[in-house]
Amino acid sequence: MSIIDDLLDRRAITPKLQAHTKQQALSLLAETAARVFGLDAGAVLDALVAREHAGSTGVGEGVAVPHARVAGLDRMRGLFLRLESPVDFDAIDGAPVDLIFALFTPPDAGSEHLRSLARVARMLRQKELRQQLRQARTPDAIHALLAQPARPSAA
Repeated sequence: MSIIDDLLDRRAITPKLQAHTKQQALSLLAETAARVFGLDAGAVLDALVAREHAGSTGVGEGVAVPHARVAGLDRMRGLFLRLESPVDFDAIDGAPVDLIFALFTPPDAGSEHLRSLARVARMLRQKELRQQLRQARTPDAIHALLAQPARPSAA
């Protein structure tokens, strides 16, 4: 089983959303988390915004990996959104973001979320995977791409 199988339910994948700003993208994440995980959208948004104030989660190459501790979860959960048009996310390379993989953990979670965060970020550094994610049309297709065994990095 891959990390993705454990974190990411197909209902938590949205392949086509429209946002015009980083704030709208974070709001869409919060609304999706509320719907899929039964959380309070306002609390999720507050946690995401607080994390972004500490530093952007835009990791470069059009990818962001927002993350937050959120009450109401019994384990770590993930969401994947692909935006129709990239938005400025204050990413480290200045590139706008269209691929967003968010991680949510319970407030009392240990350091496992940091390892998962690193694995997700490392996985999304693969250029070929990013291209395939941008072309995939369904949640099932996106899930299949993300759940593939990790490929060795050429770096």
